[in-house]
Amino acid sequence: MIDYLIMEDNINDLLTYKNIIDKVMMNYDINYNISIIDRYTKILNKFLENDSFKVYLLHLEKHKKTKELIKKIREDLDDWKSLIIVIYDNIEILREIQEENFFIIHYLNKNTNISNSLYRDIQICMKNYDQRPNSLKYCYKKTFYNIEYRNIIYIEKEKDNKICTIKTKENKYYFPGSLKKIEQKLDKRFIKCNKSYLINMEQVEEYNTKENIIIFKNREKVNMISRTKKKDIENYFRKII
Repeated sequence: MIDYLIMEDNINDLLTYKNIIDKVMMNYDINYNISIIDRYTKILNKFLENDSFKVYLLHLEKHKKTKELIKKIREDLDDWKSLIIVIYDNIEILREIQEENFFIIHYLNKNTNISNSLYRDIQICMKNYDQRPNSLKYCYKKTFYNIEYRNIIYIEKEKDNKICTIKTKENKYYFPGSLKKIEQKLDKRFIKCNKSYLINMEQVEEYNTKENIIIFKNREKVNMISRTKKKDIENYFRKII
């Protein structure tokens, strides 16, 4: 999942930026959301806390608030993985921001035609998304874990408990949080087959559509595939064939 956030007042510019993002994302089989704000609100705070890959398009018109937001992302939240593109129309304000080492992907001059540059910047953001580490990193009970995606067979939400069980080829691990939270950290090889299971399709040996049973390479089975997710699993296999 990729979350885009655009901070912009001008409706025409908003539509331009949104259309460019949609155009780039047409080339990727990845879910994404576009959120639009024009001021610092509680909605923004909720977005910042969301554990997903984020791309920010921030206009410097409201200089103080924009700078505060960038500082919050980088320094308060210690988030250096999210990508930030700054759009400016005042060179003096730009210089103030540039004095800070905020790791900005690109500064775009709003007084010029930025469409082509923004298109390329979004493509660069996608390259960064594709190069994310292929492992699940988290901390639980003062222990740090780094589990390679390829070794995960399935992830199960424990009933009446805010913990998920991660089943690998050789071990079991426990993740503190909801299935939705862990899903945001994974890549497209993982499919949610029902409200309690995430399965690694690369670990699936066969899928019996008649009996609706998935058999993994280690011969474990899952037979609780929901009607809505059955099509997703079938489509995954069709893409491979």
